[in-house]
Amino acid sequence: MTETVPTGPPISQSADADGRIELTPGAFPADSPFANEDLRPVPVSERKWTTYNFAALWISMAHCIPSWTLASGLVALGMDWKQAVFTIALANIIVLLPMLATGHAGPKYGIPFPVLARASFGLRGANVPALIRAAVACGWFGIQTWIGGSGIFALGSKLTGGEWENAGKIAGNPWPLWLCFILFWALQIAIIYRGMDFLRHFENWAAPVVIVGAFALLIWIAVKADGFGALLDQPSKLGWGADFWPVFFPSLMGMIGFWATLSLNIPDFTRFGASQKAQTWGQSLGLPTTMTLFAILAVLVTSGSEAVYGEAIWDPVALAAKTDNAFGLLFALFIVLIATISVNIAANVVSPAYDLSNLAPKFINFRTGALITGVIGILIFPWKLISTPEFYIFTWLGVVGGLLGTVAGILIADYWIIRRTVLHLADLYTPGGRYWYTNGWNWRAVLAFAVGGVLAVGGSYSNVDAKGAKLGPFPTDGLIPFLKPLADYGWAIGLASSLVLYVALMAPFARAEREERTEKADQSA
Repeated sequence: MTETVPTGPPISQSADADGRIELTPGAFPADSPFANEDLRPVPVSERKWTTYNFAALWISMAHCIPSWTLASGLVALGMDWKQAVFTIALANIIVLLPMLATGHAGPKYGIPFPVLARASFGLRGANVPALIRAAVACGWFGIQTWIGGSGIFALGSKLTGGEWENAGKIAGNPWPLWLCFILFWALQIAIIYRGMDFLRHFENWAAPVVIVGAFALLIWIAVKADGFGALLDQPSKLGWGADFWPVFFPSLMGMIGFWATLSLNIPDFTRFGASQKAQTWGQSLGLPTTMTLFAILAVLVTSGSEAVYGEAIWDPVALAAKTDNAFGLLFALFIVLIATISVNIAANVVSPAYDLSNLAPKFINFRTGALITGVIGILIFPWKLISTPEFYIFTWLGVVGGLLGTVAGILIADYWIIRRTVLHLADLYTPGGRYWYTNGWNWRAVLAFAVGGVLAVGGSYSNVDAKGAKLGPFPTDGLIPFLKPLADYGWAIGLASSLVLYVALMAPFARAEREERTEKADQSA
């Protein structure tokens, strides 16, 4: 099909006084192969999430075991606690910006991430970023489920006097650990089957519960330690000179990669927002402040553990297991359950459920997509992905961040620069419409993604230890050696390069969009 940009105002949608757009009655093409009830725009009357709802979402997502142990990974790489907290805080301020940019389409149009991606990639091409995002989420779902199941096992073993640890082993681990993993997996799938409204209520009360648990752990260790130990006075092994920056920049990109997933699919949540103010303030108050506070709490608690036990215990589950108080163990078990479930469902099940539904809307609905996510989360062997700090921060988070930054650059360029936030809802579901491009594919977006992705992760490399042994899966001189200098800045390189290239390739479309807006303004004058 010849690529054209249909002209004329969208007659199938209307706007309210706050600028929120919705389809007029009967305008949703329900019979389209690209439409189903889970992907359709949320009616304005059902966009109810407030500032607190979004802040609570981020508080409950940020307060999880992997967030707590981010600081430990950076300290293990040679940073002191101040450098680790600074790196985490800066990363979350940076990643907030694309989060707000892509999140804008949610309250305005009520559409999820894969539908928003259709505007830039095409109705069929949107499956490329959607499936990449889904694959990443499946990996994260498996990681979080393994961590949560391991936490339940550790605390349960303490309650049973260590009997679980001495149980028979399957694939190198005690069978109760596998049982905890599977039961925890099933509990999460059961919750997501209740739907998004139930998730909103769950996150609302989970957020304050987890905060209380974190401060309870701080107070407990502070009382036992009569203050905090030597960890706060431990000097950096890197300093602030030439040894620091080669670790800082890839670590910063890794910390950005921690939430780069949500910077893409945040419309999955903001589509339920009552206003732009609600999502903007809710996310701004919820994400960077919470992650920074959690990093500080992690450092303080770990410092106290060093004073009490003679070693720095970064894992909050392992630290809680040190108590002999049954009530304290049960409370810690409850907090671990709530914290891990709240982040895992919101961050790692909602998105792939929509993304997989986008792949085959007539065959996969939201609930089916969630189940597929859960199965893949087991099959990727999550215990392997978090085996070492180098693999976790540089390989997993670094590569993931680079690829997702590339997609974010295209989405932001299309929505803000090419479209100027103007979308035609019905065409996002209609073959042959303005987002059909060539048989449903916009080759410009695919090319921008390919180039940006290669620049972002093509130079990925592995470090070596003191004995010269390789610490990761990549060649030490990089997959593509001449791109190795870019590898430490993968997320930023991917976002910037894809954004610039996409804008250049879409220049003719941008002119057509501007002419249409001008014509519409003249007609209404």
